[in-house]
Amino acid sequence: MEHLLSAEEITPEVFGEIYQTAQSVKKALREGRKKFSVLRGKCVVNLFFEPSTRTRSSFEKAGKFLSADVINISTSTSSVKKGESLVDTLKNLDMMHPDVIVLRHPCEGAPYTAKPFVRAAIVNAGDGRHQHPTQALLDAATLKEHFGTLEGKRITIVGDIANSRVARSDAILFKKLGAEVFVYGPSTMMPRYPEAMGVKVLKSFDDVCDVSDAVVLLRIQLERLNAKKTFPSIREYAELFGLNRERLKKLRPETVILHPGPFNRGVELTNDVVVSDKTLIFRQVETGLAVRMVVLSLLCNRLERLKEEVK
Repeated sequence: MEHLLSAEEITPEVFGEIYQTAQSVKKALREGRKKFSVLRGKCVVNLFFEPSTRTRSSFEKAGKFLSADVINISTSTSSVKKGESLVDTLKNLDMMHPDVIVLRHPCEGAPYTAKPFVRAAIVNAGDGRHQHPTQALLDAATLKEHFGTLEGKRITIVGDIANSRVARSDAILFKKLGAEVFVYGPSTMMPRYPEAMGVKVLKSFDDVCDVSDAVVLLRIQLERLNAKKTFPSIREYAELFGLNRERLKKLRPETVILHPGPFNRGVELTNDVVVSDKTLIFRQVETGLAVRMVVLSLLCNRLERLKEEVK
């Protein structure tokens, strides 16, 4: 794998390799081992044109735990503020000989635009409404760790489907791994042709409770709504589409809950949901660190070395 730009590129075989190695990484981290020599001599650049907490910090920690040199660049502290284009930023970075560039950008397709201008491997850390492949990897890995398999599982993604790169990436990878994927949310936040995603649309939260082995909650993508009024109020959204104490009780006993973060308490979920033993949200963060350590090692052709070090 030279780059990781889309969940489309992740085959079940590649996922299996990443998952098994990530499990070994998690075990090593839980044992207190936080320094490996796998990427010594390599350089990872985190180039983020949008805000991020979990993705950026986990890629930073992943690089540092693997002994890579890590450079973090955000638009607020870069020459982008002075009018420099994405292509010129990339060309300048390329002359500094990075090995991996982790790119987040508000425009769909930005990683594909970047690809011809750099020699480094590119990881898509989110491009507008399009893709977020490492989030799909960590979500699938979290569910596989819990259930043992995604084969035959029914997973419902709830919320702002139309504007969510997580929804698209998750749907692609979950289906590749044998799951059936449903979506539920306001009609104004649904894709025009949801069947093109290979998903089934549910009509009520009762339907979600009845069919789901796992529920992936999404936040409202206010930054992508362009001030359009797609729902009357946050309060009404929470009442109709949020997961609360009453709906939590209606879920099947085996159902688990995920959220890519950041989550808004009182909107897509309440405090009762956050503290519920059904919630795997914080486990996703731990899994995300391990998965990103594996992805960086894979793109630097050091996966076998990582496997040896985490034994």
